[in-house]
Amino acid sequence: MVHALLSFAVVAGLLTLVPGLDTALVLRAAVSRGRRYAFGTAIGIGSGTLVWGVAAAAGVSVLATASELAYTVLRIAGATYLVWMGLTMIRDGLRRRAVNPTDTVGDSPRSVFGAWARGLGTNLLNPKVGVFYVAMLPQFLPDGVPPLLMGCALAVVHNIEGMLWFTAIITVAELARTWLSRDSVRRAMDAVTGVVLVGFGMKLATGHR
Repeated sequence: MVHALLSFAVVAGLLTLVPGLDTALVLRAAVSRGRRYAFGTAIGIGSGTLVWGVAAAAGVSVLATASELAYTVLRIAGATYLVWMGLTMIRDGLRRRAVNPTDTVGDSPRSVFGAWARGLGTNLLNPKVGVFYVAMLPQFLPDGVPPLLMGCALAVVHNIEGMLWFTAIITVAELARTWLSRDSVRRAMDAVTGVVLVGFGMKLATGHR
């Protein structure tokens, strides 16, 4: 089991380092709302990863990959959500007024919970995460280990690697906070992240398994 976990950690670690939707969301949160909001987003993404890992192990994601209709419905729902969120960010970036870099509105409990919910929703509505676990799980199932236990263990490993990566991103953003807090940079970050989300949404909507 230890060998299987280490082998999976290498594969998942490489995928974690590839810039993608999750990285864009956390970086945008760190720039626009601050450290706590960014960690809320990261934890939400990690929560979604845990759900997908457990679901894959329990066979729920297998049903999604076996049923074309189930996969298509989830894919369209996820694509719609990403496009909507991306367009909202682009709009907010265009409308953004000058913001005081010391403003801590993003630290309120309600906004942090909202960040967690946004990260969770983005991850859960991406069926490719579930497909990833369905594809990977059989390759890392040692003899004598229950699939549910192994699925949870793999998801935890993936989650830990993701949180370490997000922590590095948030820390760098904190070090460059003075520059990143400039209104022009924040507006640009919103616009770029919005375009990335719309792009991911369109790709998800038109893509195949």
